[in-house]
Amino acid sequence: MKYITLNDVVPEIFAQREDLRSDIWHSSTVFEKGRTYLVEAASGQGKSSLCSYLYGQRGDYRGTILFDDDDISRFGTEDWSRIRRSHLSILFQEMRLFPELTAMENVRIKNQITRTQSRETIERWFDALGIADKRNTPVAKMSYGQQQRVALIRALCQPFDFLLLDEPISHLDERNGDIMRDIILSEARRLGAGIIATSIGRHLNMEYDKVLSL
Repeated sequence: MKYITLNDVVPEIFAQREDLRSDIWHSSTVFEKGRTYLVEAASGQGKSSLCSYLYGQRGDYRGTILFDDDDISRFGTEDWSRIRRSHLSILFQEMRLFPELTAMENVRIKNQITRTQSRETIERWFDALGIADKRNTPVAKMSYGQQQRVALIRALCQPFDFLLLDEPISHLDERNGDIMRDIILSEARRLGAGIIATSIGRHLNMEYDKVLSL
């Protein structure tokens, strides 16, 4: 997948609003593989909705979203399974980890399906992100910041053309945010992938090819 295109897209709940001032809603927007994008928004303006639309979890929008030339509204279960396995990865704002499993078990579940990362690479990321001592700790007993780092590692355990990051450093200090950034950029460059990150304030400290206001 080389392009994600949004044509006149707007959430159903915003469809009747005449005061929208957005670079994305009711506009024509193209996200290109290999480039980095920051989507800035005030709370309640639909940034998590945008990620849900792109990941195929919700369809309550008007307009058209294309992956290359394919309208995603026509995708079925098998299409989305293929896309989420090989073309699109996401770091959810709410993480969506299995709380009863350990940090490493959460990561291994994904990696055993995709067989993408080596054990050495995963352990190196745990170490770099300062959670090596939490590998065997149930996620329910970890802080939100620690869980966010586990969720990132899990998101990187698959091939992808685009990586969606919904407020990826909302629970992290600046140092850990910078470490996360370096890991993300390294993996995205290795794959030639695009990055679409959202923020309502603090954001990953990187040079973005384009900053969009939602």
